Amino acid sequence: MKKNDLPTVLKSKTPKVYKHKKLNNANFGDFTHSDYKVYLHLISKLGGVDEYGKYLQSEQLQRELVLTAKEFSEVFNTDIHNSYGFLKQAVDKLMKTDIRIEKPDDKGYWRINVCSQAEYNVDGGNIKIQFTDSIMPYLAQVKQRFVLYNLKEIGGFNSLYTTRLYELIQEFQETGWLLKSVEQLREIFAVGGKLKTYRDFKIRTFEHACKEINKNYDMGLNFKELKEGRKVVAIKFSFKKTTVQEVLNPKTLVSRKIYTKPTRTITLEPLEPRLPSNEPKALTDVLSKLGLLDN
Repeated sequence: MKKNDLPTVLKSKTPKVYKHKKLNNANFGDFTHSDYKVYLHLISKLGGVDEYGKYLQSEQLQRELVLTAKEFSEVFNTDIHNSYGFLKQAVDKLMKTDIRIEKPDDKGYWRINVCSQAEYNVDGGNIKIQFTDSIMPYLAQVKQRFVLYNLKEIGGFNSLYTTRLYELIQEFQETGWLLKSVEQLREIFAVGGKLKTYRDFKIRTFEHACKEINKNYDMGLNFKELKEGRKVVAIKFSFKKTTVQEVLNPKTLVSRKIYTKPTRTITLEPLEPRLPSNEPKALTDVLSKLGLLDN
């Protein structure tokens, strides 16, 4: 489908991440947290419905997207000057990193590239990317097998592992628990040869992530280690369910689900203005990391 033939997309008022669960569980190699947030922000630009309220499929989605430093700064409440650096770094990472993702039939996995083209524009303060044909089927919008959440929900997290665990929880938000083997978690968190001992892996990844999620949300998130003999082989995470209510539109007679998630427990102040250049750099760095958006 040519660009000019693409349907009109009605966007949500707030950026939302919408992707296949298999992509949600993929290994993103050496992505940093800022790289991953840029990637999620780009994905949020894809989502929407057509004029009839239907979700768009991969061939209908615009795969050339532009993300500005100003947009990134506003969503994640980061210093605008730091946002320029995050975008510039992410351009290289998006182009050179291939992700490892399970095949649809669960038999083996693909290694696919995220972008076929990416560029950083100094004058415009933005990046422009084009998603590959291979990744688009995992971004097509259907109600089954997909994860949906507000991009701002992850704004309060300082760790990539926290964001990845929070995404996994969204898959099972109506059940109140999820189970992953230690090997699956190692793959999702992309630790590679790092954190070789289970103790180090636990402390640095999911244990820290649970604490950070509970700090931000009234979720009651905890985990239980499942063992074979003395070896921990799997982790069961438990948390408060998301309540779901069916609401019928009296005019269209079409029902939709209303999701009520655990409430956010901390509210941070807006980002402080950037300090003059003659101020100590260390203090500038601290201030640039303070603000995190509310829902």
